[in-house]
Amino acid sequence: MAHKLVIIGSGPAGHTAAIYAARANLEPVMIEGFRLGGVPGGQLMITTVVENYPGFPERVTGPELMDRFKAQSEKFGTKIISEDVVRVDLSASPFKLWYGESDPQLVEADAVIVATGARAKWLGIPGEHELENRGVSACATCDGSLFRNQPVAVVGGGDTAMEEALYLANLCSKVTLIHRRDSFRASKIMAQRVLAHPKIEVVWSSVVQRVLEPKEERVTALVLENVVTHATSELAVEGLFVAIGHVPNTSLFRDWLDLDEAGYIQTVPGSTRTKIEGVFAAGDVQDHVFRQAVTAAGTGCMAAIEAERWLSAREAAGK
Repeated sequence: MAHKLVIIGSGPAGHTAAIYAARANLEPVMIEGFRLGGVPGGQLMITTVVENYPGFPERVTGPELMDRFKAQSEKFGTKIISEDVVRVDLSASPFKLWYGESDPQLVEADAVIVATGARAKWLGIPGEHELENRGVSACATCDGSLFRNQPVAVVGGGDTAMEEALYLANLCSKVTLIHRRDSFRASKIMAQRVLAHPKIEVVWSSVVQRVLEPKEERVTALVLENVVTHATSELAVEGLFVAIGHVPNTSLFRDWLDLDEAGYIQTVPGSTRTKIEGVFAAGDVQDHVFRQAVTAAGTGCMAAIEAERWLSAREAAGK
């Protein structure tokens, strides 16, 4: 017998969908993980401080916030499976999902909500991982306020990097934008705004070699290399924001759902519906613009409501 609804992913989108679905008596099943880069609990599990989620004026850590999401999901009856999804068959409802690496188990669902999220691209340099959430971040909107009146650096050359630099310039004493080429990939208007901003300085044709100083458990400086001259230098900063893009966790769905050129699931505008009836997508897996916990939660709510309406209509039609 198929479950009415299975949710893949356990970030803000997945848990919000589960809360709404459980309250609608859909008895949702959530499979927490996803095998290519997903983290149970989503990106908030690697976020130290959350100050911009409504209802938490006292600040909260990412893991604490996700613990509350999970407790609320379980309170209303969501069944949670702490495994990774390894294969899907979305050819027809009931949809087939397999979870568990060593001995895959089959679960069937009349409807599916994909909420597998996305993950930030990192530079892969010494000190970056050790100082993640200790001054190294991939989200200025999330963490920028922690660096008020301090010097920071942004790495990247696209529109995201421009947006991050401009956002931080309103908070920080100085923003150094580091780009490996001698021109930006960003749109002309965004590049012009950055170049005209008095608090943003651009370091061209350079890469970050190392983040200092893990021994102090905080960012103190960056070691830069000029890719033309190969000269190295140190840049004193308190924070490093990596803005070289995100990777949506959509590899399992490539053969089933429409993806955009960056790999994000395409949904009907103003909706969470995918091209397959009964399959919905919520959160960062389909949102490459905002990528915030609160917007992910909002689309999780949308997905649950749309799934409930679809299931009700299907039942009324005798399917």
